[in-house]
Amino acid sequence: MPNRRPCLPNWENAMSLSDGETPQSFRSLADLSPQDVAEVFAELCQKQQGQTRDGKPYYRVGFRDRRRTVTSMIWFDSGWYEDCDANWQPGQFYRLRGRYYENQYGAQFELEALRPVNEADVAKGFDPAEFQLAIHPDPFEVLAQLREHATNKITDLPLRQLVLELLDDHSEELPAMAAAKWHHHAYRGGFLEHLLSVTETAIYLVEKYRDQYAELDPPLSVSLVVAGAILHDIGKLRELHTQVVPTDYTPAGRLIGHILLGRDMVREKAAQIPDFDAEILLRLEHIIVSHQGTPAWGSPIPPSTPEALLIHYADDLDAKFQMMAAALLAPPLAGQEEFTSTENPLRRRIFRGLHLPAE
Repeated sequence: MPNRRPCLPNWENAMSLSDGETPQSFRSLADLSPQDVAEVFAELCQKQQGQTRDGKPYYRVGFRDRRRTVTSMIWFDSGWYEDCDANWQPGQFYRLRGRYYENQYGAQFELEALRPVNEADVAKGFDPAEFQLAIHPDPFEVLAQLREHATNKITDLPLRQLVLELLDDHSEELPAMAAAKWHHHAYRGGFLEHLLSVTETAIYLVEKYRDQYAELDPPLSVSLVVAGAILHDIGKLRELHTQVVPTDYTPAGRLIGHILLGRDMVREKAAQIPDFDAEILLRLEHIIVSHQGTPAWGSPIPPSTPEALLIHYADDLDAKFQMMAAALLAPPLAGQEEFTSTENPLRRRIFRGLHLPAE
C-alpha cells in the first residue's frame, strides 16, 4: 500500500479546478489502468467502519460504476473522516479525483478530492442511469406499453380516460423520473420501469385470482387493478423534483408525501371527467393510500379490498427484488465474493454463491 499523504477535502484547493472547467483526465472508473490519475463520477456503495491497531477509527468505503468497484481508505486524520462519518451515505453520487491502483486487496482509489455531485455536473457528463446495472433501454417505449395496458385492460371508459390523461399530462416528465431518491429504481427512467413491472405482475395476479375465485361478489376488477398499478405512485410527480439529477424531495414531498399527493391528483382528474363513478373513485383512492401496507411504511390504512391487496404485494415484490438484484449485480469488492455487504437498501448480506449450474 502506498504511503499516505495528507488529503485535502477542499475541491478547488486540491484540484486547482473550478466547476466551470472539465479536465482532460476525466475518465470512467472502469476504464482506468493502474497508476492513472483521473477525475471520475462514482456511487458510494459501501461504508464500513474499522479501527487501527492503535485504536484510531477509520472507514473503508467503496465507490463503483457499472463495471468496477474500488476501495478507498478514510483515515481518522485524512480531513474527510468527520464528513464521512456524519454525511456519506451509500447510494449517493460523488465527483472524485485521485489515483487508481491495484494491490493484494483488490482495486483501490487514493483520493485527492471529493464532493457530492450537483446539478451542474450533468453538463460534464454525469448521468445516474450510467450506474445502473439493469435498466430498460427506452423509457419512452415503457410509457407506450403502459398506455397500451391501460387501453386494452381497463374496460370502464371514464377510468381509462383518467389513467390515459394523467399519463399524457406528464409525458415529458415521466421518462426522466427516478422512482425514489435512494432505494429501489433510483435512477433516470426507473419510475416508469417500476410502474410497468408492477402493472404486468398485477395483470398476471388479477387474471389468475379472478378465474380461481369466480364467485366473488363483486368480482375482481381487472380495470381497477390495472389503473391502480399504473397510478399507485403517481404522487411522486409532486413528491420529487422530476428534472433534478440526482433527484430530491419537493417541499410538498417532505411535508405531505406521495400517497396523499397521489390521491389529490386522482381526485382532481376525476372531477374533470363526466359521470365518473363514485365507488370506482373510492376504490381507486383506497388502492393509492393503502399500497405501502402499514402506517410504518406510510399508508394510513392497510389494503382492505382484493384489488388493493394485489397492488400492495406486486409493488412490494418489485421494489425488493430490484434492490436485491442491484446488490448482486454490482461488481463485488475484495472479500465480498460469497456475500454482499450490508450496504444496500435491504440492509442484509445477500448470498452470491456457490455458482449454480445454468438451467
